[in-house]
Amino acid sequence: MYAVIKTGGKQYRVSPGDELKVEKLAGEVGDTVVFDKVLLASDGEEVRVGNPFVSGSKVVGLIKRQAKDRKVVVFKFKRRKGYRRKKGHRQHFSLVRIESIEG
Repeated sequence: MYAVIKTGGKQYRVSPGDELKVEKLAGEVGDTVVFDKVLLASDGEEVRVGNPFVSGSKVVGLIKRQAKDRKVVVFKFKRRKGYRRKKGHRQHFSLVRIESIEG
């Protein structure tokens, strides 16, 4: 059993028990989140494809962690001009464990 969900502008293939790192979601650690934008759902025998979403289908997950990701260094450089800029960025994320796929 698996599903393809859309969250944070990205698509993820998930199965029950999977842990995935997604763009930060509203909520605290231990809260339940429901992903209702299901693009594709499969129960092992039948595959249902949405247009654009599968109606009546949802994926339930549990927020395990809210944190910041590793630093990404942004370095701008123009040769022979003396122009250099170094900047860092740490993206917020939520670690979600998929509990069930319904519908």
